[in-house]
Amino acid sequence: MKIALVIPNFDPHVGGAERWTWDFAARLLRHGHAVHVVAESFAQGTGTEMRGVVPHVVPRVFGTFRQQRFGFAAAAEKTLRRLDVDVIHDMGHGWHFNVFMPHGGTRGGSMRQNVALWPAGMRWLKHAATTILPRYRTFRELERRQYVPDGSRLFVALSQMVGRDMSRFHAVPDDVARVVYNGIDTQRFSPDHRARHRDRVRRELGVRNEVVFLLVGHNFKLKGVGPAIRAIATLSRERRDVRLAVVGGDRPGRYERLAARLDCPDLVQFVGRTRDSVPYYAAADVYLHPTYYDPCSLVVLEALASGLPVITSRNNGAGELMTAGREGFILDDPANIAAMTDAMRKFLNESFRAAASRAARELAEQHDLERNYREILAVYEDAIRRAPLARRRA
Repeated sequence: MKIALVIPNFDPHVGGAERWTWDFAARLLRHGHAVHVVAESFAQGTGTEMRGVVPHVVPRVFGTFRQQRFGFAAAAEKTLRRLDVDVIHDMGHGWHFNVFMPHGGTRGGSMRQNVALWPAGMRWLKHAATTILPRYRTFRELERRQYVPDGSRLFVALSQMVGRDMSRFHAVPDDVARVVYNGIDTQRFSPDHRARHRDRVRRELGVRNEVVFLLVGHNFKLKGVGPAIRAIATLSRERRDVRLAVVGGDRPGRYERLAARLDCPDLVQFVGRTRDSVPYYAAADVYLHPTYYDPCSLVVLEALASGLPVITSRNNGAGELMTAGREGFILDDPANIAAMTDAMRKFLNESFRAAASRAARELAEQHDLERNYREILAVYEDAIRRAPLARRRA
């Protein structure tokens, strides 16, 4: 099969969508498929690590936000129309495809949860901004060109939550919608790495016997770092031996000040951006991800595969895979500090934590990259049956 993958940055270190696309391309190659990648930028080493990928560099457009977004989509379409491929799989940025899989979920679903981050009395202002500001008008215009359910396009949601939002905000019919959860590399992310990394990283973090809660993310506000710090402060007042390690590239200043105001600055450590999160999963005891919105968080799957129990929210599609009380807990509201603290408190029990750790790994093994690959390939086969691209080009 000849497949074109469309994403602005083909680089596994940029974000979750980029990591998934990189890993998926590698698996396609291993299974003997021809892989074309249409992108503005490619990671260094693409030619060796991804030998076999045919890169198509589209020019980066500078200017306004609208010019950048529409510029990439238009340039990608121009390139794609020249390619002889069976499937065009877009990750959420273009409009010329027969398989559309927006890793960021729907703009409507994302905005619904972003509004929840604002104080109740100010949410009207955020709603008003979404109707006035050019940035949001650009998103709406782009989505009008993407969500055209003409029967020849298939729309892949990363979770049931995203599938419902596709139906609600874009009237995507059930017969062209598919739900495929993310998959995870269960060898790269594994409890086996604890022997190599755990003691060293815990020493670097200054951990002794404390239970370490880990949070990995680059948008601290959206991922719930503030509520996580408040929960740690509550446990600290109870004289519990806990620590919070936050890995990610966001600016920590306001959160460091919050920890200081709550009298727990020594219990919260901001590690910064890292190219390899595996050592931190090995050092942690529980993964804490009280996110306000995640279509299907890869970091939650990475944590599960690493044998970490998980506390996340119902706003995370990955939580749909979990059974509350088995691999972890699902919070109805990430801002509910009492509920979060109660879930964290349960994991201070070592035997309970160990049982959840085993269940976490078992769950991750059921959602590995090979299963994800097979499910996406079935979508490709369906898309080809519906409307071969060769016929559409004609």
